[in-house]
Amino acid sequence: MNILLVQPSFPDTFWSFKHALKFIDKKVSNPPLGLLTVAALLPETWHKKLIDLNCSKLQSKWIDWADYVMISAMNIQRSSVLEIIQACKKHNKKIIAGGPLFTSEHEQFPEIDHFILNEAELTLPPFLHDLENCTPKRVYQTSEYADIKRTPVPLWELLDLRSYESMNIQFSRGCPYNCDFCNVTALLGHRPRTKSAEQLVHELDSIYQLGWRRNIFIVDDNFIGNKKVLKNEILPALIDWRNGKEGCLFITEVTINLADDPDLLEMMVKAGFTSVFVGIETPDEESLEGCNKKQNTNRNLMEAVNTMQRAGLHVMAGFIVGFDTDKPSIFSRQIEFIQKSGIVTAMVGLLQAPHGTKLYQRLAGEGRLLDEMTGDNTDGTTNIIPKMKADTLIRGYQRILSSIYSPPMLYQRIRTFLTTYNPVHKPVRLELSEIKAFFRSIFVLGLLGSERRYYWKLFFWALRHKPAVFPLAITLSIFGYHFRKVSLSVVG
Repeated sequence: MNILLVQPSFPDTFWSFKHALKFIDKKVSNPPLGLLTVAALLPETWHKKLIDLNCSKLQSKWIDWADYVMISAMNIQRSSVLEIIQACKKHNKKIIAGGPLFTSEHEQFPEIDHFILNEAELTLPPFLHDLENCTPKRVYQTSEYADIKRTPVPLWELLDLRSYESMNIQFSRGCPYNCDFCNVTALLGHRPRTKSAEQLVHELDSIYQLGWRRNIFIVDDNFIGNKKVLKNEILPALIDWRNGKEGCLFITEVTINLADDPDLLEMMVKAGFTSVFVGIETPDEESLEGCNKKQNTNRNLMEAVNTMQRAGLHVMAGFIVGFDTDKPSIFSRQIEFIQKSGIVTAMVGLLQAPHGTKLYQRLAGEGRLLDEMTGDNTDGTTNIIPKMKADTLIRGYQRILSSIYSPPMLYQRIRTFLTTYNPVHKPVRLELSEIKAFFRSIFVLGLLGSERRYYWKLFFWALRHKPAVFPLAITLSIFGYHFRKVSLSVVG
């Protein structure tokens, strides 16, 4: 059996880092972990080929080669999915699909032959059994959750590692919180299910043995959902694994209450974590309570961010405007918080209501839902009829983007962050791609860019006052270049 696994392309978004990746000659940030895991669940005797449309084109010869084409996708990849379906049907190929897009909306894709929904560890085996007996059904789904201690090591060998900026692995699924706009719990449940330390180390070994020395993104929606397992098993194992190894620093997603646990914070940094993404959402307490973001309430959010920065973590964060309780002052408050906190990578989006969330159910009952959401909450669109006047919301949102990614505010924010930041890990040995990126930044940002004045001010300030993080200062400048490019499509 020949199986063609196809990763649909992503549009140019905040997290695509498309404009920044060009500086280091990489094509995409992360590989398709879901498809690589599914590939490992397929029979070993089957022939597998992976095509990531973010790196290469879908050639007719590979469609002709395949007995089945497998797709995994998120909402934001919808338009690419439709193109893949059209190409495959042109060649009369059967399609198998799974992932968040199809789990919530599989009825919208009549051309697809088979759906492997929810978690493939549970729904793929019965499909394979039925396929062997020539009785495959169209839809395989479950309300149960998989034991991910039995999840195999992804088939990294299907990748061309040179195309990617970082690798990714998964430690846990599920989140103990219940924010009403988040579909994580709808898809993966409230109880964090974890892999074993031995399992995680085995996956890391498999990546390292392939020669990988760059960043590794642990893709959990909340890495600290089970603190007991982290402290007693996982982090000690990661600390031991990194001993004597070159590179391979970690990035992940956490909740703000990481700042409340100095022991956990110290262990994470010691284990090699350098960056974390935090859902801050809003500095408005009433909006946090309204969306059930309890872990963010009754605390000093600014101090929590600074605590993590001082400990040695680069804090990236998500922000939302468009809550029912938002007042017109929220736009200035968001700008002020982002600027004073030194959060350089600040993803600000309009509130969206994904399928399966409490927010979606409530707004559907109130008749306040619009067309299907794009899956990109930073493109200036929303599937919600807001309580605030729509034009006020859009203009305020555009003002946030045009402000925080303007050169004066961006470069000042980088400096604010670097002043607070206390780096623990020594910079890894620069690769040729990083050296190229440095000289390209001088050319694109320092000589041609509208930000050249601010670039050189940061350049010499960092060299003089923060030489240990000078490479990070250049990296964040390049990030800002990407964010400004993306925001221009919204701001105009």
